[in-house]
Amino acid sequence: MRDFQRPGRSAVYASNGVCATSHPLAAKVAIETLEAGGNAVDAAIAGAVLLGICEPQMTGIGGDCFVLLKPAGEDRVIALNGSGRAPAGLSAAALRERQLGAVPLRGIDPVTIPGAMDAFCRLSADWGKLGLDRVLAPAIRYADEGVPVAPRVAFDWAEDGPALMGDARRFYLLDGQIPRAGQIFRAPGQAEVLRRIARQGRSGFYEGEVAEDMVASLQALGGSHTLDDFAATSCTYTDPISGPYKGIELVEHPPNGQGATAILMLNILKHFDLTAMDPFGTQRAHIEAEAAKLAYDARNRFIAEAAPCLDHMLSDETAAKLAALIDPKRAMAQAAPLTEAVHKDTIYITVADRDRMAVSLIYSIFWGFGSGLASAKFGINFQNRGAGFTLEEGHPNEAGGGKRPMHTIIPGMLKKDGRVIMPFGVMGGAYQPCGHARFVTNMVDYGLEAQDAIDAPRCFSGAEGMMVETGYSPQVGAELAQMGHQVAISPEPIGGAQSILIDDSGILIGASDPRKDGCALGY
Repeated sequence: MRDFQRPGRSAVYASNGVCATSHPLAAKVAIETLEAGGNAVDAAIAGAVLLGICEPQMTGIGGDCFVLLKPAGEDRVIALNGSGRAPAGLSAAALRERQLGAVPLRGIDPVTIPGAMDAFCRLSADWGKLGLDRVLAPAIRYADEGVPVAPRVAFDWAEDGPALMGDARRFYLLDGQIPRAGQIFRAPGQAEVLRRIARQGRSGFYEGEVAEDMVASLQALGGSHTLDDFAATSCTYTDPISGPYKGIELVEHPPNGQGATAILMLNILKHFDLTAMDPFGTQRAHIEAEAAKLAYDARNRFIAEAAPCLDHMLSDETAAKLAALIDPKRAMAQAAPLTEAVHKDTIYITVADRDRMAVSLIYSIFWGFGSGLASAKFGINFQNRGAGFTLEEGHPNEAGGGKRPMHTIIPGMLKKDGRVIMPFGVMGGAYQPCGHARFVTNMVDYGLEAQDAIDAPRCFSGAEGMMVETGYSPQVGAELAQMGHQVAISPEPIGGAQSILIDDSGILIGASDPRKDGCALGY
């Protein structure tokens, strides 16, 4: 239990339904959707689409999504892959001929076809109760009327706004300037797109004038994208993957998402006595960082749409061999050279309703404002998910027409004794698998409740070195540096998390990250 005399937030307890997400308007709309007779799918779609207006730097209808769904009255978990594919004309060889060593992060090259809207339409048809016209109505209203820019959104906008190019600057700047907190952001073009989807379903987006606007805009920028690429877009139902950790089962979306990385990371951490370590001390931070380096190296080698080596990545034997490479007193410089012998062969919303249908949904345009580009008429911001491909010839994740790239976004769920007990997610690009592992170990190894596990300080050893939040003491940072980590204070909060615990008594307990503007709400 938290100290009520210190800053913090309480978890949200409710019986009929809970939503936890990163913006309060989206949480409010989700709860209103439940109160109007909708179920968790209706509420999740309503809230998620609105997040594209409230947090346009993070997500939007030009992006992708992944979904884990627990149907009412069951503990079966269904996975839906709403990630789009590269245009048929994308060629890794052509990019290599331009002397590129990687797919660029911005501009036309990384733009893949948006997959989220097809998935939302499929979810609504297969599992929803209210219909798209009612579910999309709140987002349409807010897109027309506008929403005040929230403080964390303004912080991100200032960081990501310089990436906007061409037509995107007309739609995502106010009089040419980055919006400040409290200014009103409107997206009437997107409101019109959503009205067409509400009337026509997926064809209102992937065919006709909206698709023509996107294709014409992309081709004018040098893209190979065609109307056929958009018309062929289709989400895919699949089976989730999972792995045990000390009595808890972590359920993840399968590749092309990077959820397997979180399972591997927990499998590596099993080989260390985390409970004997200070939860926010040097030793735990070091072991977690080393496990992340090894798990992410495996991700970079194996995660792709086909993922032919998934069994190897998830095996206990692989985890044991990787754990043996960790020096408890010294940071490894690079994981790849050490792992050759072992490996030879990136918004989030969760909703639970009164019938205990639960949705774990993550929805993104990848980097802040994605590619930095938008369509000329409707202002649809295009994602840069193609940057998740590699240009390494013969790699399973090599860029190619019609392929889905490796994705950073991963929704999660936890099971105990076969029962789904918690949909959850951690935003934050590459951090997400590490965030899943830290969230689980915070609760399982250190006994923290979900809100405390979310509030707790974070660190992450990634491409930019060892980023440490200000919640860690200076002593921990100094000791990590002495062990060989390239330590720096993170310039921004690391990730953001949301969760809903389905308690043994049936009560729903929502937790929401103070690093974001959002909250958990229930009724």
